[in-house]
Amino acid sequence: MRQIPVDTSAAMVMVAQPPTPKIANRQTGEVATDRETGATLMTVDVMFVMDGSAEILNLVVPATGVSGELAMGTPVALTGVVARPWENEFNGQKRHGISFRAVAVTSLVAAKAA
Repeated sequence: MRQIPVDTSAAMVMVAQPPTPKIANRQTGEVATDRETGATLMTVDVMFVMDGSAEILNLVVPATGVSGELAMGTPVALTGVVARPWENEFNGQKRHGISFRAVAVTSLVAAKAA
């Protein structure tokens, strides 16, 4: 699958919704895990502000990459963000989009305090 690196260095990023476990199967409640490491996957909504424009991105991050208190409005740094185009077909309807994944989401509040 093609992965496109995303440069976040010129953007201001803050938490829009705190991390929650990513659900792999809504019927059973099974939590998604990373195929390579087995780490629990989390979803974090972040507000990505750049060039006067803001967007909410839904990021998937391994639980081991979530650090610091990530409450709503917390400024964060993103590490290793990639975008992945996807497409699927369900009941004869094609859907497509872009998913985002990060290696880590780190609170900048904790970094400033230290």
